Amino acid sequence: MSLPDFQLLRPRTVAEATELLAKHAANAQIVAGGTDLIPSLRQRLFAPRFLIDLRAIVDLRGIRARDGGLDIGALTTLTTIERSPEIAQKYPVLHQAAKTVASPLLRNMGTIGGNICLDTRCLWYNQSLQWRQSCGFCIKKDGDLCHVAPGGSKCWAAFSGDTPPALLCLEAEIEIAGPQGTRRVPLSEFYTNVGDARMKLQNNELLTRVLLPVRTAGWSGVYRKLRIRGSIDYPLAGIAVVLKRSNRHVADARVAITAVNPAPLLVKGVARALAGREVNEEIALQVGELAARTAKPLTTSALTPEYRREMIRVFTKRAVLEAAAIDQSLPRAQPRGPSTVD
Repeated sequence: MSLPDFQLLRPRTVAEATELLAKHAANAQIVAGGTDLIPSLRQRLFAPRFLIDLRAIVDLRGIRARDGGLDIGALTTLTTIERSPEIAQKYPVLHQAAKTVASPLLRNMGTIGGNICLDTRCLWYNQSLQWRQSCGFCIKKDGDLCHVAPGGSKCWAAFSGDTPPALLCLEAEIEIAGPQGTRRVPLSEFYTNVGDARMKLQNNELLTRVLLPVRTAGWSGVYRKLRIRGSIDYPLAGIAVVLKRSNRHVADARVAITAVNPAPLLVKGVARALAGREVNEEIALQVGELAARTAKPLTTSALTPEYRREMIRVFTKRAVLEAAAIDQSLPRAQPRGPSTVD
């Protein structure tokens, strides 16, 4: 599975990058770390005439304080985020999510912007050209049928990034640059929940920064991830939980899920279910039920949809209890293996 032919372009500024995108938009792909794109090129999921390599744009790297929160350049590696004391202290849920991505070598290359813009995945899509051709292709690439939901016209390929659910819980915004300048968008408005058109980013636009607000700084947070192997693998179900408490009672809370829908999603009703209450097993289970109802897994991965939905419920319950324990400065509970169901 060799790479297709392409011309590599290396802009040194955001302005130069957006100019190249505007010029070659229909025939170009952006590459940052390349950890997901390069395998996809080998599988002929993409065959761009131009690859726009962003790694020379120094302004898109690094973590900076801004308005009491943090400004993270889109090219900042996941290793940098994992090792940042500011993120570990102020936004622990993002720290936890970043350190679960893939492996140390891939985190050295992979970027926060790339993880946010990660392509959706499916057993019928992430295969070689020959394999997909033998199955008649799919609605996401070269075909007109979704093999996991053949009765409809929607692509259900699952979004499988680890950091976006944490960022959703933290009410992050993103900065997008294009021919008309820059705009800021809440991350919660960025995704479409459609597998073959996953995000609201035009082909002449570029994600440049992630903005973490001061409002959610210091909230206790937990990220839990289901995968077959203990490293390398994408999540097959993931859950992020953040809590803000006052006098042992919940003042505010967020829960977000990943890898069980075509987009990472905030779970509705969590703040209402927890507000003013002290966390216990019963309340944590109620939040787990809310998360499980939000999850819509289909046969897009090696594990069954039923198991993945059940583990969303279980992991949410555990994460809520753990986040509450952290907030009380109690010893952190050790998570049990994914094979055990509460």
